Amino acid sequence: MTPIYLPLGNYPSVTTLVSEQAAVRETSGKRDGALRFETVDSEEAFARLGDQWNDLVYTSARPSPFMLHCWLLEWWRFYGEGCRLAVETAYRGEKLVGALPLVTFARGGLRVATFIGARQSCLGDVLLADGEGPEVVEALVARASASDHDYADLFGLAADSRLAALRGSGAIRLFQRIAAPVLDVSGGWPETYRAKTDSRKRSHHKRRRRQLAELGKVEIGHARTIDELEPALEEGFRVHELRWRGRPDGSGLVTATGKRFNRAALRGLAELDASRIVSLLVDGKTIAWSWYFVLGEHGYLHRLAFDPAFARCSPGLVNALDTLESVAGEGVTRVEFLGGAERYKVELADRFEPLHLGLGLSGSAAGRAVVRSRATWLGLRERGKRSGLARKVYYGSAGARNRLARRRDVLRPNGVRRAGD
Repeated sequence: MTPIYLPLGNYPSVTTLVSEQAAVRETSGKRDGALRFETVDSEEAFARLGDQWNDLVYTSARPSPFMLHCWLLEWWRFYGEGCRLAVETAYRGEKLVGALPLVTFARGGLRVATFIGARQSCLGDVLLADGEGPEVVEALVARASASDHDYADLFGLAADSRLAALRGSGAIRLFQRIAAPVLDVSGGWPETYRAKTDSRKRSHHKRRRRQLAELGKVEIGHARTIDELEPALEEGFRVHELRWRGRPDGSGLVTATGKRFNRAALRGLAELDASRIVSLLVDGKTIAWSWYFVLGEHGYLHRLAFDPAFARCSPGLVNALDTLESVAGEGVTRVEFLGGAERYKVELADRFEPLHLGLGLSGSAAGRAVVRSRATWLGLRERGKRSGLARKVYYGSAGARNRLARRRDVLRPNGVRRAGD
């Protein structure tokens, strides 16, 4: 851990920034104590942040379960090989008031900074305590920019995130990657369901339930405690593997390392009472399941899978509806699907709040060149998606591309699946 106390002369860019805000802080009376910054670069130091870290997550306007301390710590333990922790933190006295959760890794001869959690870091951002202002964000970003990396590749940014709001030399270019449908369930599930479906659609759902009932005894399993969650997760691994067998899958639910990681993360999430699993069973056998998280009034659908042997009865859809009923029944007012624009999501969602890839925070000339090159390519790709012909060619070649594609692991920053996984 590398401590920096401000204002001191050993970090000019941040010292100047904080000094300019000092008079405002002292006269406003909103914040007590001078800012102190530290770079957390060891697992031991990061592990100590626990409760204070989670307090920052829960006070976010759009709190991310993938920024919770237990998720990040377990990711580091299982996927941190070849990376360096580079977590920038801000304190007032002993209180953690800001954090930027980064690691760096090697790619193409350069050092790249990314969120802890890699491609599963949905809604990653600078974490900030209530009452703290943008100067803390800017100071944390300035420290990150001056650290040992060439550029930042940040996946999962919301358009209204603190990092997206940066201007000037710290600005990050955003490129939309995930549609991320959002559903308002503040009126309760029965009212929401009626508003989002017509009589024909509701009849279709009832017919699917009748078809399932013809196959055997139908049950809905709700897992919330660790004793309930652990066996439900193991069933989820089995069903997920059946669903994605022979198809590209970057979930981490079918690899040996991914299973160990998810088991460990589940235990941490259960301690926070943030994890739920809803299962659809026929004659005691799980044929569909979904894993979701609850943080206050926010619900996040994480994983859903079904046994393809029962596909004609749409068990995944039935289970998804049961899951939404369960989420709304807990007093959740907002459900985030955190994924693509699948048909059932589009039909149910109120709107899209997309997640983006962010490029920037260049720390070298080589890093700036890579950012410019990738930004140009991604810009062309976004324009191509608006072309009907380009979309037809892209989706028409999906089968061939999937057969030729190298097996990837999105939980690793470099995307390369390790031998044995």
